[in-house]
Amino acid sequence: MKRSIGTAIGLLILSTGFSSQMPAQQPSPEKTDLIDSTAIDALNQMGTYLRGLKDFQVTAAVTSEDVLSDGEKLTYSHTTTVLASSPNKLRIETQGDQKSRLILYDGKKFTFFARRAGYYATVDAPPSIGELIDVASDKYGIELPLLDLFLWGGPRASTNEITEASDFGPADVGGITCEHYAFRQPGLDWQVWIQLGDHPLPKKMVLTTTTDDARPQHTSVLTWNLAPSYNDAAFVFDPPSDAQKIVFAKEKAPATAGSN
Repeated sequence: MKRSIGTAIGLLILSTGFSSQMPAQQPSPEKTDLIDSTAIDALNQMGTYLRGLKDFQVTAAVTSEDVLSDGEKLTYSHTTTVLASSPNKLRIETQGDQKSRLILYDGKKFTFFARRAGYYATVDAPPSIGELIDVASDKYGIELPLLDLFLWGGPRASTNEITEASDFGPADVGGITCEHYAFRQPGLDWQVWIQLGDHPLPKKMVLTTTTDDARPQHTSVLTWNLAPSYNDAAFVFDPPSDAQKIVFAKEKAPATAGSN
């Protein structure tokens, strides 16, 4: 779960371009004093369900804590909305205290628009959302918000780093009955509330960094629409007249042994 939690909601089975290919679930550790296999099973079931969604819209109300050098904590909020259509259409809008961004992908072009700065960059894109996640991260250093939710249960997310997993029973999130699970791994405690019933959607997540004595938290409350209304124009970028086009900076390749 290192990548999907480490960048989670910045969270969690678009790894194959939705339902185009269903990777195998992660094997569940046996139930021990510290790891409850039912909690791991719940993550896998959530991942399988999310990968089967063809079209959806999800809005995350996000609150993050930032720790200053003197230990003081500041709280920032933003809202991110993702509209996705399998296998190759994506619209992500983020609006908040520190940023206002629009990300668009229509199966051919990928655009990142920083509204407040007035800059945008557009590049040719791979043919599926799953491939776009990798290209954006590996080539340009951009983690697409919320899409790490969709890595869980696939080959790029595992339970290997989880040291504790617990089921804390039913809980209410916005009037929806969920099951509350908590997990621990080196450097991170995290919780997820998964909707009970036929639609095991993640409704809330809380991540706590344990490597910092201040233990800053990152909280997301998710609202889902599984039958969104849209047209193809929603995924195509029409730049404002005062926007300035720039070029994406590529991530530097890691140095190899013996290189200067």
